[in-house]
Amino acid sequence: MPLIVCLLILIAALAVGAALLPLALPLLLLLGAVQVVLLYFLLWAALARCRKGHPAWAVLKRFRYAHRGLHDSARGLPENSLAAFRAAVEHGYGAELDVHLTRDGRLAVIHDDSLLRTAGADVRASQLTAPELDEYRLEGTGEKIPFLEEVLPLFEGRAPLIVELKVDGGNAAPLARAACELLDRYRVDYCVESFHPQAVRWLKKHRPDVCRGQLSENFLRTHTGLGMAADFAMTHLLTGFLTTPDFIAYNHLHRRRLALKLARQAWGVQEVSWTIRTPQALAECEGDGCLPIFEGFQP
Repeated sequence: MPLIVCLLILIAALAVGAALLPLALPLLLLLGAVQVVLLYFLLWAALARCRKGHPAWAVLKRFRYAHRGLHDSARGLPENSLAAFRAAVEHGYGAELDVHLTRDGRLAVIHDDSLLRTAGADVRASQLTAPELDEYRLEGTGEKIPFLEEVLPLFEGRAPLIVELKVDGGNAAPLARAACELLDRYRVDYCVESFHPQAVRWLKKHRPDVCRGQLSENFLRTHTGLGMAADFAMTHLLTGFLTTPDFIAYNHLHRRRLALKLARQAWGVQEVSWTIRTPQALAECEGDGCLPIFEGFQP
């Protein structure tokens, strides 16, 4: 081929390449961005691993759950009291409750470790023995702080429980162990949840048969108290590779976060919504297939 023809072809090719460059560059950038997003999703999915299809859902999904029992201070039914739990059962609800480990190894059913809000005393349940805890009464009523073994018989053969483990200091393992050993003694349908990943991890390692859940919310707004890294990880469910939860119990006010949507789509995990305070919010959550934990009204 004559040299002049070769030169003309080369010039034409360069001209076409230069003309296409403004179009090719955005395409290359787009492909690069797609790859980055895909890699991020795959990494997130690996870290936010969940477990699907626990057999306990056959019963658990048939109920709504009264938050800390069907409590109503105006009617003399304090939260996490035997009266509130009886009311929940009598109205056909399951219940969510909280447990702390006392100094002598009992499981006290109370939300705050401090008794200041609920019993007007500036002491901590985790630092008291069971006899000492028995001296206090809830919200000025005659209701005492119950122990888990007092609550469980109310629900045997009637309704399930969502048991939240309240970790104090480094007691995640003894708390989870004590709860499981006690629950084994009663014929109650239940699942166990905690904000603390170490408690959920203990269940995964030592009691994989138990339906376990990771509690979370938008800690970028509310904060864990453990620093920014923990706030980010907990908000985006990045402890799943350690805990592999059967469900995610997420603050329903924050449930539109992308991480929670992805967990449901990628892993098919069950969502539990807390704490629902209006019929409208209840309808929305149940419409999305969530288990509701409610208070302040009767569905």
